Amino acid sequence: MVDQLSVGDEPLPRPRQKTLALLVGRVTTIKLAYWASLTVAELVLPRILDRHFSERFPVSIALAAVITIAALTSAALQARAIDRRAGGIERGIATVATTFVAASVVASPASLPLLLIERARSLESCEMSVTCHFEAIWFWVALFAVGFVLIPAVFAVALPRGEKVA
Repeated sequence: MVDQLSVGDEPLPRPRQKTLALLVGRVTTIKLAYWASLTVAELVLPRILDRHFSERFPVSIALAAVITIAALTSAALQARAIDRRAGGIERGIATVATTFVAASVVASPASLPLLLIERARSLESCEMSVTCHFEAIWFWVALFAVGFVLIPAVFAVALPRGEKVA
């Protein structure tokens, strides 16, 4: 069986459910917080700045940059944090794959409310419901790429390398 294969003379440790739950939970929480923060910022910004889209858009970009830096920093810190009960997470092919797959499946749908907001922004001050502000859609695409690829990548790269298990 595959579970009993070893590399060299040493048997590979079996994955522990607590460790996998810790991995998925941390990345998912970071991504959900990222999407929620961006969504709230985009909902609140027009109420705070009573200006046209083109005058608000640079502020949206600046807020998104701050939120992105916070999420990336959190991803790097959480990848190295040691849990008292589950231990630490070591970098390996399985953990990196799990970081991308499981967290993306769970957290990426959280980007949909932001897509709806940006679609509405793309129609602001437009005649006949034709998109006037394509930058709002590209903004969402860029933020989606950060949430879908960059946050898990930073998390995966920040994971400590595993030592050989005796």
